[in-house]
Amino acid sequence: MDNELKKIESFLKESFQAYTPALKISSNKPGSMEAHGTIPTMQGRQKVDGFYFGSIVPKPKDIRLYFFPIYTHPQAFEDISEGLRKCLKGKSCFHIKKMDETLKEDISRMIKTGIETYKKEGILTK
Repeated sequence: MDNELKKIESFLKESFQAYTPALKISSNKPGSMEAHGTIPTMQGRQKVDGFYFGSIVPKPKDIRLYFFPIYTHPQAFEDISEGLRKCLKGKSCFHIKKMDETLKEDISRMIKTGIETYKKEGILTK
């Protein structure tokens, strides 16, 4: 993995970690990171220890950010920037190949919105 992708991965992981203890980092390996809430809840038909929030998965040509709030509450993210929207592949997966300060700010704002949205829903601790 090139140095630029390592920086992107590091930024994304730090962005999730900034919201602990509301988020629980359930897996943090060199190959991925996964974050969940800390309140036991139903996710579909299954009871889970915490609602899935997102994952960070490095790939050879990009870093994947799987961001579940944009899937569960799309109306909260209708105003994401065009630059961030271009990275969105499918409903909740962002493929990030390059990062600048504007994209960092956009991602930080999106994660914060996801945290606030899930707190309002009672999925994350306040």
